[in-house]
Amino acid sequence: MANSKLIVVEGAQGAGKTTITDFIRHSLKYTNLYRLSGTSDSTPTGLEKSKEMYYDLLEYIKKLENKSINLLFDRTFFTEENYCRLGFKEYVFTPIYEELLEEFSKLDFEIYYITLYLKDESLYEKRLARDGKATIDYAKFGAQNSIKQQQMYLKMAEEIQNKYPNIHVLNLANDGDLEETEKKLREFIKF
Repeated sequence: MANSKLIVVEGAQGAGKTTITDFIRHSLKYTNLYRLSGTSDSTPTGLEKSKEMYYDLLEYIKKLENKSINLLFDRTFFTEENYCRLGFKEYVFTPIYEELLEEFSKLDFEIYYITLYLKDESLYEKRLARDGKATIDYAKFGAQNSIKQQQMYLKMAEEIQNKYPNIHVLNLANDGDLEETEKKLREFIKF
């Protein structure tokens, strides 16, 4: 029986993942935060690198089952699938993604999958222009790419919710009052 939470926060560039994961990390006791960026190799050789990386990640997570610690991820293999579906990589990740998701759903954690999005998509322009925002060479994220990425994340969240009832799925608009967003997170994750 799970005695720990596994929380994955996904969302487009500029949706607020850093702010939200920092909030969860500092508000939910005994939580370890991991920020992943995947591999920079978008060629077909990157497929094997990604596959190995994410299977190793799942093995690592399995070793932490029932240790009374919570795991919080800012991006995981869901990002890889999103980028591939949108054509930012030169390979198809879906068969590996589906295997990973099946194994992910069986982990002995209380599992939460959160997609951050912006109702007001025009906010992406402002958020992506802020100082210190990381840029990804192969994706060149402008507002339009973030909007496409957001739409794909929301579609993926629906797929997960329909297929895996044990994964708690939340699509959370993150363009309003931060205190309201934090309150919704507390209610959803129960902390």
